[in-house]
Amino acid sequence: MNHKNIPLLDLKAQYQQIKPHIDKAFERVLSSQHFILGPEVNTFELEVALYTHSKYAIGVSSGSDALILALMALGVGPGDEVITTPYTFFATVGAISRLGAKPVFVDIDPDTFNIDTDKVEPYISDKTKAIIPVHLFGQCSDMAPILAIAHKYKLKVIEDAAQAIGASQSNKAAGSMGDIGCFSCFPAKNLGAFGDAGFISCQDEDLAEKMRVLRAHGSKPKYYHQYIGGNFRLDALQAAVLREKLQFLDAWTKKRQENAAFYQESLNTIPKLKLPKVKDNNTHVFNQYMLQVAPEQRDSLCQHLKDKGIATALYYPLPLHLQKCFTDLGYTKGDFPVAEHCALSSFAIPIYPELGQDNLNYIVQAIKNFFD
Repeated sequence: MNHKNIPLLDLKAQYQQIKPHIDKAFERVLSSQHFILGPEVNTFELEVALYTHSKYAIGVSSGSDALILALMALGVGPGDEVITTPYTFFATVGAISRLGAKPVFVDIDPDTFNIDTDKVEPYISDKTKAIIPVHLFGQCSDMAPILAIAHKYKLKVIEDAAQAIGASQSNKAAGSMGDIGCFSCFPAKNLGAFGDAGFISCQDEDLAEKMRVLRAHGSKPKYYHQYIGGNFRLDALQAAVLREKLQFLDAWTKKRQENAAFYQESLNTIPKLKLPKVKDNNTHVFNQYMLQVAPEQRDSLCQHLKDKGIATALYYPLPLHLQKCFTDLGYTKGDFPVAEHCALSSFAIPIYPELGQDNLNYIVQAIKNFFD
């Protein structure tokens, strides 16, 4: 095996492919000199609403701010509880805590890394206001039971679809099934901006309008404040970049799915390796491609791949219920055993669209060599 240098994500390769489109986008914005919200953002919102099968989309400053804004719009605050997963990026839970509400964790499904819907109902109390299922790594949580529970107890559902643009379940798009969908356009996402950006999807006109007002300091008209909002506005430059990239997203997603299919076919003969499982009614967009091995083997396998020039990453090495900043919630080790096991056993390998067959073969061979 010749030594290679394969990053986890190659944004330079993507940029070279679309540079003329990006140049055109920047020229549009620079000529207009309209940098915050405005026509570019409005058009992006229309295009991305269509893409996510939503009536409305609201461009925001980041996926993290999307979550905060969604919770604010639903009136979540001190004394409220929000049910979610301990196995997700910090922003999901940070948003709940920042508004003075209490995150209530539920363990995850060992096959999908998503919230275990069979375990949700016992955690509901008279303080529960909402549920945030996370569509982790590009595959939707099992939404039918979540929506049924929400209907039964009159709860709101916020889909954390930060990693799942283009994913679907039973032909329904991620972000279109709950009350609100929150998307991140962080540069490493399948639809990534040139900095922080995000958007919210929504089916309800009044709720969409409230979020538009809240993202601009709660003011409408300017200097007249209906709510205590925040500065969650999307930059026009980011919207312009995202509009250009959106045209390529389906092709990029298809390539990720083809790369994943190659991995599935090539690595399924290794009994000690657990591959991603895609539920029958789901379309997975593989924002990450996650493998699992016995915890005692993971670090040595990742080191072996690093020695061969293959980048890997841990998503996420310490579940949120064990993070120092959440000690006041009173959770201890052993409370969510599936999440804790996944944190110790899982890792991501490169899946980006521009990988190429030569690199895919090299990665597969390197993994096989480790187990041989």
